[in-house]
Amino acid sequence: MSNTEKPDLEHEALQSLPNGVLLSWGKVKQPKRGPKGELSIPQIVEAAVKIADRDGLAAVSMNRVAQSLGFTTMSLYRYITSKEDLLILMQEAVCVFDPLVERPDTQWREEMSDYVRLTVRLLREHPWYLDIPIMSIPITPNNLRIVDTGLRTMRALPLNDYEKMSFVLLLSGYARNMGVIMRDMDRAIQMGAAEGTFSGQAYTEALKHLVRREDYPELYPLVQSGVYTEEGWESNPIGDDFEFGLNRILDGIEMYAESKKGK
Repeated sequence: MSNTEKPDLEHEALQSLPNGVLLSWGKVKQPKRGPKGELSIPQIVEAAVKIADRDGLAAVSMNRVAQSLGFTTMSLYRYITSKEDLLILMQEAVCVFDPLVERPDTQWREEMSDYVRLTVRLLREHPWYLDIPIMSIPITPNNLRIVDTGLRTMRALPLNDYEKMSFVLLLSGYARNMGVIMRDMDRAIQMGAAEGTFSGQAYTEALKHLVRREDYPELYPLVQSGVYTEEGWESNPIGDDFEFGLNRILDGIEMYAESKKGK
């Protein structure tokens, strides 16, 4: 294959990607420089992220972003042609966290735990992220680095490529689910809700009267004992719900990896 054919093949392959993704990879020709103080894609995205962090995703519009920067809406469209592209670039901009602490191969559980915790923290710091529907597999640079980080935690395990990707999906899915719960709790507390609302302790006595054995045979004893509403939770033998769930996932991965040895 000649050198002139390779760029043509690359160009043809890239045409399958959404415009916002091409922008994230720097594969879209940018407008010529304008007068001093002209806009740039990073400026636009940064402004949009600030609005979303402060006021939520619904507050982000091309007009609102333009106003925050002191430009007309049409000025933004010279750089980013749609709100859909802007959302892709906003997600890409915040998908960054510090590299995981280098650990020995034997400490892969700790590395996986770090990976999940960092992902949850990212989602809580930018709660609007979870309001954007999943439209495809990760295909932007920073998103792919996060996938790469997840895969790195499995470097010492006897897993094939399909298994590694499935476990990355499992870990990221757990992080996303817990991120939704924690995000919603954060929002409610910011709006004045008491933390006891989430444990249910404020409703313990009422539920003991309402939940009858004949209607809820399996739930009834948990309500009566106070476990359902975390009454006396300080003596809970399993500890924190998040850590308990994460460790059971890691147990499953460990058992599966052990079963692969010697095969």
